[in-house]
Amino acid sequence: MAQYDTFARFYDGVNGEPEDRVRQILAALDEFYPSAHTVLELGCGTGAVLAGLGSGFSLIGLDQSRAMLDVARRRCPDARLLEGDLTTFDLGTRVDVVICVFDTLNHVTDFALWRAVFARVAAHLVEGGLFVFDLNTVGRLRELGDVAPWVHDFDGHVLIMDVDYTAAPLARWNIRVFEQGDDRRFALHAETILELGVELARVREALAGDFDVVLESDTRGARPTDESTRAFFVARRRGAGVAAPV
Repeated sequence: MAQYDTFARFYDGVNGEPEDRVRQILAALDEFYPSAHTVLELGCGTGAVLAGLGSGFSLIGLDQSRAMLDVARRRCPDARLLEGDLTTFDLGTRVDVVICVFDTLNHVTDFALWRAVFARVAAHLVEGGLFVFDLNTVGRLRELGDVAPWVHDFDGHVLIMDVDYTAAPLARWNIRVFEQGDDRRFALHAETILELGVELARVREALAGDFDVVLESDTRGARPTDESTRAFFVARRRGAGVAAPV
């Protein structure tokens, strides 16, 4: 079973609409590639980000979870949605922008495979195209491992989630959803999701072969560190004589 197959039908109810992340992505595209047309999202999940980008793009989504893609097909009927592995995918085409947000990279639990992701992204971007991604920092995962479990009521159901970071750099997210039925009894759905914490210096080094980083930001707009809550990157696919797309 792929990660999030159990959690798929509850995902949007727990997380809501990703309005802030969509605004951040659109602002990056407007600044660094305003003529972008084709967008590929790795780890598209339920399609919430793709749906938020609007109708001005030709959209492609890739995810390993069939359950998440089933939701995405309802949300994004005009997008091309594919089941696949972001470390090995080959679409046979190039796009203007690749996005990969909401911990998707952290779910790749071997850093050698992060390099494989970056290579796959570079192979699918036009020269001068953008790779827009974010990640949980090692500091954030450590912080989450130190706090009490998170309890959240949504749509009549209850989510309980905790993070175990005692086996760093791997974080173990323990997710339990208590689903309330029509008889007011609760059914338990449990899933464990792994994430890898990676120092930002290693991320920058892995990007350097094919990309120029044009923007790095934490949640406050400053350059992120390993202790930031989150790190957001915009990297441009390098090519001989490539100018900034307009």
